[in-house]
Amino acid sequence: MATPSGDLVVLAARRGDELLKGDITVQAGDALLMQGRWDDLARHAGDDGVLAVHSPQRLRRSVPFGRGARRTMAVVAAMVVLLATGIVPPAAAALLAAGALVVLRVVDPPQAYRSISWTTIVLIAGMIPLSTAFTKTGAADLVASALLGAIGDAGPTVALLVLCVLALVLGQLISNSATALILAPIAISVAATLDVSVQPFLMGLAVVAAAALLTPVATPANLMVMEPAGYRFGDYWKLGLPLAVFFLLVGVFYVPLVWPF
Repeated sequence: MATPSGDLVVLAARRGDELLKGDITVQAGDALLMQGRWDDLARHAGDDGVLAVHSPQRLRRSVPFGRGARRTMAVVAAMVVLLATGIVPPAAAALLAAGALVVLRVVDPPQAYRSISWTTIVLIAGMIPLSTAFTKTGAADLVASALLGAIGDAGPTVALLVLCVLALVLGQLISNSATALILAPIAISVAATLDVSVQPFLMGLAVVAAAALLTPVATPANLMVMEPAGYRFGDYWKLGLPLAVFFLLVGVFYVPLVWPF
């Protein structure tokens, strides 16, 4: 289906939660997925009978190649150098890069402010103190003792499997960064009790904690794309489940081959 001029093509249409198929009559509130040039979209947005909620110029997500693109690439390259050399902390490098983009007028201050995911910031900021409290109160040692008591003499591989499964489940409910922060003290305590290397436990947790793919709150990246893409909570597990199982297998069986117990 295309516009009368043929410059825009309607690829899909949705009315509420219903995906419309076949010939349809567009009604107020319908969402259309269209393919075409930005200039054509901007022209049709000004037609009679069309009420654009946001102007096409505001919705454009990429900076056209030109001076802005070159400045952006230079800033990103400088940030990578700062991260690789460790001259400044990672957070400082990111903030310096963001500030440089504003100073160089690649983005203006209102655009920079709107791009901040405040939900993600609050979520991470709330979870880090929880990890600190988990360590200082002795809760990590208590959980480690209970874990070892449950698995008995099964060995470090089973202990790693249990920790990774716990990380996989917990990582879907809270931030994956917070999951790693919470479970790392437990992993260290388990390795010390079993008198084995802590490296496979920490690396296994790092791998499995990255499998935060089943829910939007599992990682900031999931949360950031949920609203712009129109995803629902239940959309994430469809592709995330097989990937999560793959991450689990790698963390439990491949990691100990590289970092032996």
